[in-house]
Amino acid sequence: MRRRKTAIFFLVLGISLTALAIALNIGWIILNIREVALLVLGIVFFTLIITGLILNTVFLVREIRRNEQHDAFLNAVTHELKTPIASIRLYLETLKSRDLNLPPEKRREFYDTMLTDTDRLLRTVEQVLEASRTRERTSTVGGEEPSEIELARLLEETADVVKTRHHLGDDAIRITAPDEPIEVLGRRNELQTVFSNLLENAVKYSAGEPKVAVRVKASPVGRAAEVYIKDSGIGIAPSHAKRIFKRFYRAPNSTAVAKGTGLGLPIVQALVKKHGGRVGVDSKGEGKGSTFWVRLPRA
Repeated sequence: MRRRKTAIFFLVLGISLTALAIALNIGWIILNIREVALLVLGIVFFTLIITGLILNTVFLVREIRRNEQHDAFLNAVTHELKTPIASIRLYLETLKSRDLNLPPEKRREFYDTMLTDTDRLLRTVEQVLEASRTRERTSTVGGEEPSEIELARLLEETADVVKTRHHLGDDAIRITAPDEPIEVLGRRNELQTVFSNLLENAVKYSAGEPKVAVRVKASPVGRAAEVYIKDSGIGIAPSHAKRIFKRFYRAPNSTAVAKGTGLGLPIVQALVKKHGGRVGVDSKGEGKGSTFWVRLPRA
């Protein structure tokens, strides 16, 4: 709170000084209209001052926004870490105190819930670590070597994991691919991270029962492969379509639907760029669903 008040103070100060400098500049011009040399020097001098004040104000505005995003990120990560840990602790205490009295099916249910919470905890940690690695923009020495990967098969494997994780039916994620296999050159675990994040988002932000359509096709332009992941979820306003790929940023309508760290899509974009591809989103607006697309060079 104190940091926010300090930032607001300097922001107001910057705006006030800019207004004052503009007023002085106009006054200088009026008073020295006949002194041409002095007038030119005064205009240059005050222009430099005004430019510096404007740049300072812009910097302060960006810092305020960045601090707000960092605070939101810390709150989200704290929630994503604290919630599963509290849940696991509760079930462990219950098992410890009542283990002999619990029927086998109830005990199995507890174990399944704890495993789900552990997976959620692990995904959050992996996401933060992956964001740190992509920030460095370097490949890990001794990591996985690129290989030829069939996109449709990779998507089916990833979709199966997502459906199992969210207890979804087979028709929740439908994949359409051409008869001819489409292969790309890349690291399997990184591409799996890309499509896992996109499918998770499609499921997480779907309205009601998730219905996700995935289409794999060869691009008509150049030797590229395209993947389209379409959902019928909350949609994205046009003004937020590009900003959602920024680190820590989350669209306003998404925060009320599901928790998140704001790292998933930046990780997706960094990994796709690392493979020489592009990623984007198309949406007609809030409440009208979204279609994320990934374009990768073919092997």
